[in-house]
Formats: sequence, structure tokens, C-alpha cells
Amino acid sequence: MGNFNFNKTKIDGLYIIQPKVFGDSRGYFIESYNKEHFAEAGLNMIFVQDNESKSSKGVLRGLHFQKKHSQGKLVRVTKGKVFDVAVDLRTGSPTYGQWEGVVLSNENKKQFYVPEGFAHGFLVLSDEAVFNYKCTDFYSPEYDGGVMWNDPDINIEWPLDGIENILLSDKDKIHPGLKELDLSEYEDYIYKRK
Repeated sequence: MGNFNFNKTKIDGLYIIQPKVFGDSRGYFIESYNKEHFAEAGLNMIFVQDNESKSSKGVLRGLHFQKKHSQGKLVRVTKGKVFDVAVDLRTGSPTYGQWEGVVLSNENKKQFYVPEGFAHGFLVLSDEAVFNYKCTDFYSPEYDGGVMWNDPDINIEWPLDGIENILLSDKDKIHPGLKELDLSEYEDYIYKRK
């Protein structure tokens, strides 16, 4: 569709998106988002905020979500390489608690669309990474939530070869496991799949 290949994953709502790359001896051009082309693929989100972070090798950010004002995210890497992960927190979903991961890099130019109702995080695999993401709702620190990155009930297969130390924020060190999450306080229309 247009300048994108939209690849569905095993979890409903998650997409790995490959933009077409137009390159020549001068460099390259990609279209990273086009509202009409995304809508043709059934992705009718509206983005309200763009963010960028820079991290060093071994930094793991996540697994994050917002208890209210849940954010859908279109993520990509413009420098370096990360392993990006989404975990389904929609309590009525047949894939509740399951995860999907994808390597995003400035070389492969892949993007990952993580809709509302998911926890999200990434591990930096390169010496440095610049991570960009568009959000469907504004960041609301009072509604921060998280899930433990290495929860055995989720069992994410993080690619840890070559990573000497996992670097976590103080906040990310104390997230509960999936079984300890109380999802009853979250917005029903987002997390309780109909």
C-alpha cells in the first residue's frame, strides 16, 4: 500500500512496517508515515506527539504503558540498533500476556506499530541508538505503569549476546510482574478487548 509493506504479527493489532527505500549514489529517501496509506491498511490512528531518545548499549527502557490515556506508538530507529518488544495487556484478548519482538535499526528501516493496550520496551544492541516514536495520546506521568522486563510469566527472549550489563532506570527496576498487575483501574475501552 503506497510506499509501505504492512506485515501483521501473531498478535492482533501489532504491525511490522517496512517503508520503501528510494536510494541512489547521493543517499536515500523514505516516507516514514502517510495517513492515507496507513488508513488503507486499517491503521486509522491520529498522532499527537513525537518523541526521541538516545541511549547507549545495554540500556533497557520498559516495559512501559499508561494506566489511562493509553498511547499507541509508531516506533523506529534512526541511528543504531534495538530489540523492540510489545506485550499484550488487553485482558479480554486471546493473546493476553504474549509478546512480539523485532529488531529495528537505521539499516533495516523497519517500524513497529504498537497500539493502545500494550506494554512497550526496547533493549539497545548497538554502541548507541537514537529511537523515535509517534504517539496517539500525550504523555501523562501521573498514569505511568510498567511490567518487569524479565518477568518469567511473559518470558521475553531478549538477545543478550554481547550485552555485559543491563542498564535500567530506578523506575524500571521495580515494576511488578504480569500476575501482580491490577488492570481493573485501567480504561476498560482500551484494555478490555470486546
